[in-house]
Amino acid sequence: MNKKELKFDANCPIPITEYDKVMLAHGGGGSLSNKLIEKMFFSEFDNKYLNKMHDGAVFQTQKGKMAFSTDSFVIQPIFFPGGNIGELAVYGTVNDLACCGAVPQYLSLGFILEEGLPMDDLWKIVQSIKHAADKAGVLIVTGDTKVVEKGKGDKIFINTTGVGIVKEGVTISPKKCKVGDKIIVSGTIADHGISIMSLRAGLEFETSIKSDTAPLNHMIREILEVSDKINVLRDPTRGGLASTLNEIASSSGKGIMLYEDKIPVREDVKGVCEILGLDPLYVANEGKMLVFVAEEDTERVLKTIRQNEYGKNAAVIGEVEDTNDKIVKLKTSIGTTRIVDMISGEQLPRIC
Repeated sequence: MNKKELKFDANCPIPITEYDKVMLAHGGGGSLSNKLIEKMFFSEFDNKYLNKMHDGAVFQTQKGKMAFSTDSFVIQPIFFPGGNIGELAVYGTVNDLACCGAVPQYLSLGFILEEGLPMDDLWKIVQSIKHAADKAGVLIVTGDTKVVEKGKGDKIFINTTGVGIVKEGVTISPKKCKVGDKIIVSGTIADHGISIMSLRAGLEFETSIKSDTAPLNHMIREILEVSDKINVLRDPTRGGLASTLNEIASSSGKGIMLYEDKIPVREDVKGVCEILGLDPLYVANEGKMLVFVAEEDTERVLKTIRQNEYGKNAAVIGEVEDTNDKIVKLKTSIGTTRIVDMISGEQLPRIC
């Protein structure tokens, strides 16, 4: 039996004259990431599940709907104020599943360890993973471990894959974004990114800025119980609030208006951003979510979020406009309006 010859298309979808090598910015959650994913991956792996451009795939089984998501974590440093790479890996995948409208159930763990990693550090990370899984209510059911030579990795990389069950009648998707939807953010933005930047830069402040890494699945379950008019859920991680909203606007074909004076940012985080020349709208979060909900259910959902330990600073920050321009705009505190575009890369690499 003759094997079918594999033929390669000579024309790379991303022209060599534009970028002939992968750059850090291609993994930053901005426009370069989107171009890489859409032109290189989506074009080759085209199917109805992938094309929904969600945090995971939702598919029908004989027993009902399920969600499936995977993520890899390469954060540097691996220990940071408020957490470490272990719990970040668990919460990251749990939150992606929950933002698909699923109840997370099971996770896999893939470790890539660099020769020379202290066993004590690995043990602390494993203990954090166990604590995070217990807190989120998921089980670690399978995994893999590989070790690479010293200098061929960066201490530890972790891949997580998770599955969850989607209740009947729950349909969450960026394509469901509707005109008039109010946009809620569950708390202050940019905490995670600024905690990492402060640590890397050796900056010290009178107040302690910590990562916001947290499991959001219980909060999401609570709001889905009080409203059937939630259309979009998304955790604004890489690329921050601005990049995530641009992705939703692009997927849905709708315009989005934000209100600057409504967006919650801690004063100390805002101060560090000003010192370092960063825009908090583009700084990563690891324990916040965006909720697009019909106007009539907004107050009920907002009240429910604020009752959760991770949602006390939740606020309505914008709405979906009756336009088809796919543009995110910001009404500034002085009354002007500016476009909030998607930056090419991320302001801070290796953030998750």
